[in-house]
Amino acid sequence: MSRPVYHNNENRVNPAQIAGPNWRRMVRALAGAWSGATEIILAERDRWALWLPPGMAAGAGLYFALMTEPAWWMGAGLLALAGGLWLGWRNSQLAVILALAIAAPAVGFTAGQIRTHAVAAPVIEREIGPVSVRGRIVVAEMRPNDRRLTLDRLTVGDLAPRQTPARIRVTVRARGTEVAPGDWVTLRAVLLPPSPPAAPGAFDFARYAWFDRLGAVGYAVSAPALADGEAAGARGRLASVRHAMSQRISANLGGQQGAVASALMTGDRGAINDDVWQALRDSGLAHLLAISGLHVGLVAGILFFTLRGGLAMIEPLALRHPIKKWAAAAVMVGALGYVVLTGGTVPTQRAFVMLGLVLLAVMLDRRPFSMRLVAWAAVIVLVTAPEAMLGPSFQMSFAAVVALIATYEIAKEPMRRWRRGAGPGRRAMVYLAAVALTTLVAGLATSPFALYHFNRVAAYGLAANLFAVPITSLWIMPWTMVGYALMSLGLEGLALAPMGWGISAVLWIADTVAAWPGAAHSLPAMPAVGIVLVARRADCGCACGGPGGGFGARWGSLPG
Repeated sequence: MSRPVYHNNENRVNPAQIAGPNWRRMVRALAGAWSGATEIILAERDRWALWLPPGMAAGAGLYFALMTEPAWWMGAGLLALAGGLWLGWRNSQLAVILALAIAAPAVGFTAGQIRTHAVAAPVIEREIGPVSVRGRIVVAEMRPNDRRLTLDRLTVGDLAPRQTPARIRVTVRARGTEVAPGDWVTLRAVLLPPSPPAAPGAFDFARYAWFDRLGAVGYAVSAPALADGEAAGARGRLASVRHAMSQRISANLGGQQGAVASALMTGDRGAINDDVWQALRDSGLAHLLAISGLHVGLVAGILFFTLRGGLAMIEPLALRHPIKKWAAAAVMVGALGYVVLTGGTVPTQRAFVMLGLVLLAVMLDRRPFSMRLVAWAAVIVLVTAPEAMLGPSFQMSFAAVVALIATYEIAKEPMRRWRRGAGPGRRAMVYLAAVALTTLVAGLATSPFALYHFNRVAAYGLAANLFAVPITSLWIMPWTMVGYALMSLGLEGLALAPMGWGISAVLWIADTVAAWPGAAHSLPAMPAVGIVLVARRADCGCACGGPGGGFGARWGSLPG
């Protein structure tokens, strides 16, 4: 039997004599843990750049989560604190780590502040109208049952200039005069403030409208009439070109074939019917019509291999000059043209940034696909458009890219072995296997974010993509490039006809798969903590194994 500690008053042990050594052991343990963590962090010095995106996203997320606008100096103050730590104690490992840990969120916080104030414009506070509106058309979306016009340079009823929104968006049901971007119009409309979220955590249209400088939305009660005004600027002329291209595409390809072709060539998706959209969503093929990394990558790939192949046929150039780098430089210009023609949406801009970094790596003889490349692309987006991190496009695209890079680091060698010395049939099987693997990995990586934002899951997306993606990659997009080339000659119909065959095949696949039992499942809304936990679980899996694991690869699985 053990002897009691307090057996009598004479031998009573002083509690301080027990607490003192215990506290010293605890301090020594904490110091050892900190020393070990510091060694790990310092050993990951070459991966510190990969921690920039999650740090910046944390700072930007904190800013957007605040209920009131913070003081203007908060972001700058955090940056100054980080700079002071760096300059004052740069020889201290602790100071350097703390400076970096403060600097990344401070940059994201400051970027959010600057971006929010840079796009600030008047927003109406209550419903007004019907009221007379005069303005210049920036965007004209021709939808199946109406038109949706975005106007700027506005005069709205009796509103003072300082109360007049920079841009408004109105739905016009009366056909009246045909209008196009760049035209000045007058109409009467009912205007409302941009709507707040329908439920806590739901899509915040008011925030989207703020960053798009939309100060009001509404509907017209009269047909638009042309008015006199100053000539359209470069942006207006470009919008007119896109509108004219959509009209020519619709003239050559009627119905939904023409609507989908316009979406792929000009970014105008307004003419696509709701039932087509529903079939594409239920079959998991809606991403084929959202101009993003897939389309920009396909355009770049087609241009690169075409240009490089053509230059390789000219023997003096192929032997004496870096034709691969020449092709990469030309592709960057061509891809930029595609981004501009399709409207330059945020997902398209993000895809071009990533593509530009890939092509720059090719021209500098560096590795074109890596986690570091994706990290720098995320940094650029978070600096220029920090609000994008709150949307599904940013989260899903970066999650898919990171997952695919990690997967193909493992799969590329087996695929090379399978392709080595293979005949046409085996090469086709390897290609289909790569499509299936890509679809599966991207689907698994993006499904938690799709569930969080849309509360809907396509059960047969893998089967649909297995057939639709090759058709899009090998048939539709090549004819898209030919269509661009022939449009300047007025011969685009020669390319649009075969392009339409491929579009019909994809729409048939979407209708067929969407009709299968249980094709789509609607699920309850996931709370924000749910997506964080899911992402954290994926984070642990990425850290425990696989290429690019450890600290550096983790940022890709964080939910913005």
